[in-house]
Amino acid sequence: MSAAAAGKPAIVVTAADLAPEAQALLQDFELVYAGQTPTEEGIVALCREHNPVAIIVRYNRVGAAAMDAAPALRVISKHGSGTDTIDKAAAAQRGIEVVAAVGVNAAAVAEQALALLLACAKSVVGLDQRMRAGHWDKSTHKSLELGGKTIGLVGLGAIGRRMAAMAHGLGMRVIGFDPYAANLPDYLASVPLDTIWRESDVVSLHCPLTDENRGMVNAQTLAQCRPGVILVNTARGGLVDEDALLQAVRSGHVRAAGLDSFAVEPMTPGHPFQQEPRIILSPHIGGVTSAAYVNMGVAAARNALDVLARPRA
Repeated sequence: MSAAAAGKPAIVVTAADLAPEAQALLQDFELVYAGQTPTEEGIVALCREHNPVAIIVRYNRVGAAAMDAAPALRVISKHGSGTDTIDKAAAAQRGIEVVAAVGVNAAAVAEQALALLLACAKSVVGLDQRMRAGHWDKSTHKSLELGGKTIGLVGLGAIGRRMAAMAHGLGMRVIGFDPYAANLPDYLASVPLDTIWRESDVVSLHCPLTDENRGMVNAQTLAQCRPGVILVNTARGGLVDEDALLQAVRSGHVRAAGLDSFAVEPMTPGHPFQQEPRIILSPHIGGVTSAAYVNMGVAAARNALDVLARPRA
C-alpha cells in the first residue's frame, strides 16, 4: 500500500534508517526508506509509488526524474551539509526547496580530518602493520612533527574553522582560503588560494563541491605545493584529480594523503588507492558519529518540517 493510501503524506528517506529522535518529529508522516545502498532508479520508483511531500537525502543522487515522479514534492532536505548530490537547478525550476543541515556534523568531520592528518604525519597505519609483522622500527623511522608547520585550509565554514582551532592547538601556523568567510579568529590568516598551494605543509579541504572548483587539486596545483606536502580531504571526492594525486604520492612529492571522500562512492574494488600504503582511506564516515547521526537527522527533519509548514506558493 502506498503512503497516500495509508492516509499520511509520505517522506522518502534515501537510506535504511533515520535517528529515532528524527522519526519522532516526523510522526505525522509515513516514512519510506530506500535501503542501505539506494540507486537513483530505485529512488525514482519510490517517488512514483508514494508521491512524497519531502525527500530526506542521505545516500545517492536525487535528480530531476525523482522530482518529476513526485508531483506533491515540496522540499528536499539533506541529512548533512553537502548538497552536490541534489540537482538544485532542477529543483529550483520546479519550485522545490533544497535545504541542508549545515554545521551540525562539524565536530565529527573536523575530528576525522585531524585523525587522518595525524595518521599521515605519524605513519600510524604503516607502523602498526610493521609491528604486527614482527618489526621494531624505532632506530630507523622518523615521523613528521606538526608544530611549527603550516596548514592551509580550503573552506572556512563550521568544519574548516573547527579544524583551524585544533591545528592552532597543535602549534601550527594556520592559513585559509574562503571568499565568503568573515570575522576570522586572530590565529587564522585569510590568504589567496595560490598561497595555500605555495606555503602549506598540509592542505586540508573543507569546501563544497561546485562546477568551479571540481578537480581543484590537480597536477598543476600539486606541482605548486611544497615537496612532502600532506593532503587531507574530508569534503568531496570531486575536488581531487585522483590520477594526479596518485602520481604525486608515488613520486614522493606528496608525502601522504588522508582521504574520506572519493570521486566514485562506494569505491570500486581494485582502485589503485587501495594498493598505495601512503594513502590512508576511510569510507566517507567523517560525519558519522553517534552524536552527528542524531543531530543531522533531527536537523534534516526540522528543515523539512519548516518548509512544509509554510503555505505553498
